[in-house]
Amino acid sequence: MSRSGTDRRLRRLRRVVTGIVLFALSLAAAAHDDGPPPAPGGIWKAAVPPHAMHGEFGNLDPIGLGAGAQVPADCSLNWTNPDSGKLYCFSSATSLVYFLQNPWANLRNAEAGWAHLHATN
Repeated sequence: MSRSGTDRRLRRLRRVVTGIVLFALSLAAAAHDDGPPPAPGGIWKAAVPPHAMHGEFGNLDPIGLGAGAQVPADCSLNWTNPDSGKLYCFSSATSLVYFLQNPWANLRNAEAGWAHLHATN
């Protein structure tokens, strides 16, 4: 293997690991309940909805549900299914970007997580 091929693979691996770390940090931050809530909008949100939006899964992040976690989202980052018109809310841009890489498989995982959540309650 050439040196440039190895360098490309290492750069790609770094990007993947960085994405995973950012996702894990966003899950940890969402699960941390101490202290006052963050300022509306935060630095990563382009716009906070002027009124509460109601997405599927009780406004829980579909990626979190697929992983077995309940990660709340405020719907400022969202996606509407073009087939059903249903709105899905995301807790972070990382989660939304990851979801959009394979939305149909991620929806199946989220639906399974939602069903499991309600089967145990």
